[in-house]
Amino acid sequence: MSDAPVLLAMEGDVAVVRLNRPDRLNALTSDMLDLLAATLRQAAADGARAVLLTGEGKGFCAGADLAAGMAIRDSGESLRQHFHPVIMAMADLPIPIVAAVNGPAAGAGASIALAADIVVMARSAYLLLAFANIGLVPDAGATWLVGKSAGRAKLLEMALLGERLPADEALDAGLVTRVADDVVLMETAHGLAAKLAAMPTVALGLIRKQVAAALAGTLAETLEIEAAHQSIASRTEDCREAVAAFLAKRTPQFKGR
Repeated sequence: MSDAPVLLAMEGDVAVVRLNRPDRLNALTSDMLDLLAATLRQAAADGARAVLLTGEGKGFCAGADLAAGMAIRDSGESLRQHFHPVIMAMADLPIPIVAAVNGPAAGAGASIALAADIVVMARSAYLLLAFANIGLVPDAGATWLVGKSAGRAKLLEMALLGERLPADEALDAGLVTRVADDVVLMETAHGLAAKLAAMPTVALGLIRKQVAAALAGTLAETLEIEAAHQSIASRTEDCREAVAAFLAKRTPQFKGR
């Protein structure tokens, strides 16, 4: 296996992206973050129709690797230069992302996991916002991601107390999509990614953007975005194929166009 900190492998139409510093629980360095953002963009540019994001070894991602030079003094600028581009690359992709959280997802690692569209956690995994434990504040979008999904009370509990949130509790809080037994985590997550990759790709990309806009917008603004997106989706080859398949009483064959 390559010693690159981020790995990309195409499995059919699914781009499998792996954080690859297992000896450090995939803790993040600036180079690793830059490569992750570039890898996600490359996957979409190369024609992937879904991304499966996971970590090598026993952890998903332990957050920033302070021992590897992720400086505290200038952390705000580090966030702008290295962390924010990853979260925005995930938000801007025209294809859906499934995260397979195979172990601890802490700090910015929790943000990266929760920035996916579908989050599947191993039963033994946990989320952790430990920032306050070292005199810092949540970053990499954690405040928005947790607050929008679980609400103010759960966000404050996680951010102020800095305690582990087990997978089942994360599911109950609405932070993740599914919990799977450890031995079937990757099978479950890959199955979801493969299902998404076989669906109408343009429509899925528009849905991603539409949901993000709705979370920040008004009803009137959302109605207009829905109308604009429907105009685009209704002209796609996949939409025409779906209608033809419905009329012919057959299963549609989507091509992502």
